[in-house]
Amino acid sequence: MACAEDLLPFTDGAFDLVVSLFGLQTVDDLPGALVQVRRVLAPDGLFMAALPGGASLWELKECLLRAELEQTAAAAQRVGPTIDLQQAAGLLQRAGFAMPVADLETVAVSYADPLALLSDIRRLGESNPILRARPLRRDVLATALQDYRARHAGPDGRIPVTLEVIHLMGWAPGPDQPQPKARGSARISLAEALHTLRRTSGK
Repeated sequence: MACAEDLLPFTDGAFDLVVSLFGLQTVDDLPGALVQVRRVLAPDGLFMAALPGGASLWELKECLLRAELEQTAAAAQRVGPTIDLQQAAGLLQRAGFAMPVADLETVAVSYADPLALLSDIRRLGESNPILRARPLRRDVLATALQDYRARHAGPDGRIPVTLEVIHLMGWAPGPDQPQPKARGSARISLAEALHTLRRTSGK
């Protein structure tokens, strides 16, 4: 069923599990989408997601920005916007998920030709949709790709591409979930625990 992620047409608590694989990066209102996911989860229901992280394609982004700034005295982000790990974790908490988890995976790939990378980005719909009315000039693109090769190509001539994947997980609050102790209720301080571990290990 096709629907907007930030306006889910389902009743409250309708699902025990919601999974999103590389769909949230194109949502106009990501905080609102997470609130909607939290709403449709039953108590103790699980949400899992993966989306691109902020450092994805940083080599390409830098070269495009540099070339456009040098040749037009103005620059724009030509790749779809992304968020970083800290922002993603904060949005989970803001949406009301219990026991939120946010983790980061870095994947390194390479291309023989940067034009093939651009083709893949377009086919995935990851070019910035906000800027479609302002096309990238051919001379700027040629300069950016030449700069990419000069700065980043390896001994074999292939260009590296960095991809970040943010993995998110959170539960809808439920009555049987583990609850954190009240602040200040601990009987042993962290400093004492670490000192005990050091003595036990002989360090």
